[in-house]
Amino acid sequence: MSKALGLISGGLDSCLAALCLKRQGVDVTGIVFVTPFFGSQKAEQMAAQMEIPLLVENISEVHLEMLKAPRYGYGRNMNPCIDCHAMMFRLAGERMAADGFDFLFSGEVLGQRPMSQNANALRSVANLSGSPDRVLRPLSAQVLPITPMEEAGLVDRSQLLDIQGRSRKRQEALAREWELVDYPSSGGGCLLTEKNFSDRLRDLFDHQPDCTVAEVELLKIGRQFRLSEKSKLTLGRHQKDNEKIREAALPDHVILHTPGLAGPVGLVSGQPDETDLATAGAITASYGKGKSLDEVKVQATSGEEQQFIMVKPMPRQDVAKLLL
Repeated sequence: MSKALGLISGGLDSCLAALCLKRQGVDVTGIVFVTPFFGSQKAEQMAAQMEIPLLVENISEVHLEMLKAPRYGYGRNMNPCIDCHAMMFRLAGERMAADGFDFLFSGEVLGQRPMSQNANALRSVANLSGSPDRVLRPLSAQVLPITPMEEAGLVDRSQLLDIQGRSRKRQEALAREWELVDYPSSGGGCLLTEKNFSDRLRDLFDHQPDCTVAEVELLKIGRQFRLSEKSKLTLGRHQKDNEKIREAALPDHVILHTPGLAGPVGLVSGQPDETDLATAGAITASYGKGKSLDEVKVQATSGEEQQFIMVKPMPRQDVAKLLL
C-alpha cells in the first residue's frame, strides 16, 4: 500500500483529494500549517470526519519572513499565494522524506484560481517545493501530465479526476456521493486575502520592516492607530479584546488603561516616545467613560515599570485621522 501526505486546509477540494486517494486504498495522512493568518481548526474537524490522521505544524516565523518579500509577489491584497503554496509543499516535502511517505498531494484544481492555479503556477509550485516529481493533484490529474506515481502504479490514474475551471458543481456532487458533510464554504480562511487586514499589515511592514510574529498577531485585535513613524496603538473594543491585549503584551510593550474609569485597554508597540504615549493615552481616554472630562489619568505599564500621565481625551474627529 502506498503512503501519501496531503496538504489539508479543511476546504472541500483538499478533503475530496484525500478521499479520492483513500477510496482507492492509498494510506492517506494530512498535514496542515498554522500561521497568524490561518489556522488548523477546519482541517482538524474535516480530518476527524474523514477518519485520517492529521499533522499540525506551526510555521509562523518562516512564513512571516517569506511574506515580507515574496518572490512571486502578492495577489489582490497581501496574499502571496504562489510563494505560500510553494513553501507548504517544500515543508511538506521535508516531512514526506523524514516520515517515509511516497508522495505529496493537494486539492488544487487546474484553472480554479487565475493567479495561483493556472498550469504555469502549478508547475512553479511543484518545482519550488523541491519534490516536483512527487506532487499529485488528484482532482485534476487526468487533465495534467502523468506523474511518476501513476506510472509506477502507486496510484490508479483511472480513478483520479479531471476537474478544471472555476465551477464547483462537480465537487459538490462528489461531496454528496461520498457522504462528506459540514464542509466549509469556498473562499475565505486566510486573513491575507482581506483588504482591511492587509492594509494594517502593509502599514506595519512600512513602518516596522523587522516586525515579529507577536506584532503581527496584534493586528487581529481591536482598533489600530498609527501614532508615529515608530509606534502604534492597539485598542480594545470590548472585554474580550482587553483580555487578548493583556495576554499578548510583551515586556517592551506599554499597556494603557484609565484607573477608576471604565474603558478600553491599549497597547503601544514599536519605539514610542513621550509624545506617542501622550497621544495613545488621549485616544484611550476618548473611548472610555471619561471622554467628556477635561482631564483623565492614564496608567502606563511596561514590564515592572509604571507611570501615570494626565491627558485630555482626544476629539473623535482627530482620532479618526490616526485610525488604520
